[in-house]
Amino acid sequence: MNGIRKHLTRGFAAVLLTGAALSAWGQEARIAAVNSDRILRDSTPAKNAQSKLEAEFSKRDKDLQDLAQRLKVMSEKMDKDGATLSDVERGRRQRDLSQADVEFQRKQREFREDLNQRRNEELAAVLERANKVIKQIAEQEKYDLIVQEAVYVSPRIDITDKVLKVLNGK
Repeated sequence: MNGIRKHLTRGFAAVLLTGAALSAWGQEARIAAVNSDRILRDSTPAKNAQSKLEAEFSKRDKDLQDLAQRLKVMSEKMDKDGATLSDVERGRRQRDLSQADVEFQRKQREFREDLNQRRNEELAAVLERANKVIKQIAEQEKYDLIVQEAVYVSPRIDITDKVLKVLNGK
């Protein structure tokens, strides 16, 4: 009989605790969501970061395009003249073409790595700024929880437009 009483007492305590927790939730928790992809795509700071990257990397991109064009010309010339070239000349041109291709691949890889690193730096700065704005909105409007990544968000709780307005200075 004592074991049953102890079990019932524990069960009753659990029900009381659950009821207390539910009544705390009954105070209407304020929840919102922000679409980070939209922030990184549509905000003025994100667009400025993209323009900055384009300006910073445009010369290297142009140089790579020029090198690719030279490789193409070299390759077409090799295909066109290959049958009439001596073995020594054909071998020399093939080596030159191979070396130019290796150089192009190296420069292209370095370009991509540098661009990705800078893009990540710029996007991190935009996200840091956005997070400060989100926290500011949360404190001003008394939100209990704001999520940035979710499978589904009701338009009713989406505050992305508010965040964009603040980020864009409107």
